[in-house]
Amino acid sequence: MHSSNPAFVTALAPRSDSAFDDQTTALGDQRPQPAEEALVQLGRALMTELLDVIADTALEDFQTLLGEALIGAFHSAAGRIERDADRARDTMRRLDRDFDGSEAADVELQEATAKARAGDEATQAAERIRDAASDTWTVSTGEVWTAWRGSRRGSFLTAAQLEAKQAIRAVRERRAGDACHRGAVVAFRGAPLADAAEDAARIFDALNWALAEWPDMALATTGARGAEKLAIRWAQQKGVTLILARADFDAHGKAAPFRANDDLIALEPTCCLTLARSLDEARSADGRPFGPALNLGQKAMEQGVRHLAVRLRAH
Repeated sequence: MHSSNPAFVTALAPRSDSAFDDQTTALGDQRPQPAEEALVQLGRALMTELLDVIADTALEDFQTLLGEALIGAFHSAAGRIERDADRARDTMRRLDRDFDGSEAADVELQEATAKARAGDEATQAAERIRDAASDTWTVSTGEVWTAWRGSRRGSFLTAAQLEAKQAIRAVRERRAGDACHRGAVVAFRGAPLADAAEDAARIFDALNWALAEWPDMALATTGARGAEKLAIRWAQQKGVTLILARADFDAHGKAAPFRANDDLIALEPTCCLTLARSLDEARSADGRPFGPALNLGQKAMEQGVRHLAVRLRAH
């Protein structure tokens, strides 16, 4: 017996190696869906083309702005689509609650359900393009893209991301008994010039140690250039949740890096790791340690939080 029911056809269709591809097939849309591999290739190609076009031109001075804008566009699109899907789910709940058994109500419920499911898949598609572009950006430039607004849900390439204010609220709620335990927080601050190969090796060594000690850890940092960008790259590679306590120079001026340390301490970290100067002798020739890293170490000791300098091996 032949059936035109999309669910029946999907059940008979062979499964692919990609859960994303299987989910898009299950939507039952008669139009073809882009494969996950194609979305990843698109993200890589877009970023590669951008970098190739602006290389060795006057626009190269604006490379960071343009690269982050491209990645951010897909991040923004994913957020907008997700909000539309959430509204469709609200409609689903309302229709389900008030369902009267009529054919019209049933059709309306099916349409809302289909819209929500399609929105979820489109959100994931935009996230895959975003993450592929972000990964290509990091490989090509050594820079790490992070979302400037809201949270970034992790996918197969990246770590979940939270803003510090969100995480601090969760800490306060947990302290009040209103939220479940969210695992250990390891805070890290490092010098902007501490991005040599030796620095990267020691930073990754320290963070791998921390992950072994606290497998459920989240990494908290300000996202500053240099050592902290290396730490963010490690979190993305390991799939470790990232909490960003950004320095707000517009609000706090020169004190912003130190005010960001207050946010890191407010997260009640289990451990603070710092790298106040590059381990590369040429980069640390001026002998001046990075003040915000020293400040975090001091605040940690004042609060009774375990503090380890990355230049010392952690055991």
